[in-house]
Amino acid sequence: MKGHSLRIGDTVKEIQGTIDPQEERGTLRIDGASLEVSFKPLYPGCYRIVLEGRPYTVWVDRQGKAKHICVRGSAFIVEDAARSGASFARRRSIEEGPGEVTPPMPSVVVRVLVNEGDRVEKGQGLLVVTAMKMETTLKAPYAGIVKKINTQPEAKVMPGDILVEIEPEVESHE
Repeated sequence: MKGHSLRIGDTVKEIQGTIDPQEERGTLRIDGASLEVSFKPLYPGCYRIVLEGRPYTVWVDRQGKAKHICVRGSAFIVEDAARSGASFARRRSIEEGPGEVTPPMPSVVVRVLVNEGDRVEKGQGLLVVTAMKMETTLKAPYAGIVKKINTQPEAKVMPGDILVEIEPEVESHE
């Protein structure tokens, strides 16, 4: 089994696997747990993955040595932990940002689901974007108040464009 240390956000995962590209299937071992996986490229940058019987549509956008991966509206930056070094600290995924929601790949805004001043829960849909004929709902990384919406329907947006800014909810300990 070939092994890698991958940095996903601030977490490093030890991943080993045997993948048969002809059969489009294999076995992954992630932090010691064994998982069966099958995959099918749908078109460039988009894959249908079945992991332990659960299907996922996965978008992959290569940027330098890192890959931006979007699964079910959540985006992650994944890179080789050995190569990432100190430069990784300056990057972040949608879930780790300070309340800034940005698209995982070049997209077009379809719908804005919230208004400025709305209170949102972690995981609540904020807006819907489309890329390569596939719609993705971008979700709130945590509970808070929508401070600013920097986009509108039909706007063309790119990774790094801050579409929605959220002020985190402060927990009171009374």
